[in-house]
Amino acid sequence: MRDTPYLVIDDSLLEANLAAMAVHARALGVALRPHAKTHKTPEIARRQLAHGAIGLTVATVGEAEVFADAGVDDLFIAYPVWAVGPRASRLRSLASRVRLRVGADSIEGVRMLAAAVHAGREGAPPLAIAVEVDSGHHRSGIAPSRSAEVAAAALEAGLLVDGVFTFPGHAYGSGAAEPAAGDEAAALATARDALVAAGIPCPVVSGGSTPSARAADGGVLTELRPGVYPFGDAQQWELGTIEPASIALTVRATVVSRREHVAVVDAGSKVLGADRAAYASGYGRLLDHPDARITALSEHHATITFAPDAVVPPLGTALRVVPNHVCNAVNLVDELVVERDGVEVGVWRVAARGRNT
Repeated sequence: MRDTPYLVIDDSLLEANLAAMAVHARALGVALRPHAKTHKTPEIARRQLAHGAIGLTVATVGEAEVFADAGVDDLFIAYPVWAVGPRASRLRSLASRVRLRVGADSIEGVRMLAAAVHAGREGAPPLAIAVEVDSGHHRSGIAPSRSAEVAAAALEAGLLVDGVFTFPGHAYGSGAAEPAAGDEAAALATARDALVAAGIPCPVVSGGSTPSARAADGGVLTELRPGVYPFGDAQQWELGTIEPASIALTVRATVVSRREHVAVVDAGSKVLGADRAAYASGYGRLLDHPDARITALSEHHATITFAPDAVVPPLGTALRVVPNHVCNAVNLVDELVVERDGVEVGVWRVAARGRNT
């Protein structure tokens, strides 16, 4: 028996989720490049590659270093990296040992990347960029019609250009997945066509998120980058992206206090994370009590409100809590406990935890 709280992976559900997304990508006719910022774990990365993923997406140079050390040799840092200081030499080192692609959305950014990798040296390692375009999420990304400006600057600076990419983050909303996928396809088609019109080949047209993946346009995209799909979480449950029976990661927590209609467990924001999107009905949910909601969250307490006719679990009961945002929950722990048929079969280290630079 382990002390709670801790994160548990159902190995059978994990495997089923990995297989299902791989089948979907093949049916769509696109390459699968999962975003590893969700799981941060080499064991899961290896399974994704075994299911046919062509490489991994990561968020930071630090994450890329971890997965390169684990033997992954094709990595995409889907972020407009500003390569100065120690990060520049780290990026150059990475590019010398893996096939590396980095996101960029400015002429200044690609010039900085070129300076970091080349550093005035002969025989500098190759570095590819993908131009990030804004498809409606309004975070980073250039206007799609201007993608060729950044691509041309990259070529002039001596970098390779793989193509274009976007993140349809506005798919995270009630009924938003299909419209966001449509926006994604339109933006990427415009960006691709701008490169081709400028005489720049565009073999990679990359998009995708877990909620929008099912609606992705295989006639435009060549690459899909979902992240949350191995596990699922309460956000995906509420968006209808995943059924609760397929959620593969939960937080095992113990009831430490109870009163009428309420139980308090020993997993607070320092394990579950504190995210609560506008569409979320609480700070998390219970896999075995789908009508219950976490209605208050502090650092080491989660207050769970049950329906008036429900039986509140007794003190000492171990519950399976589904965090709202699994990426944050994973980044808060050192290890993931792996179970099969309710029996512990392994422990995986969250190797890229905290690698935020």
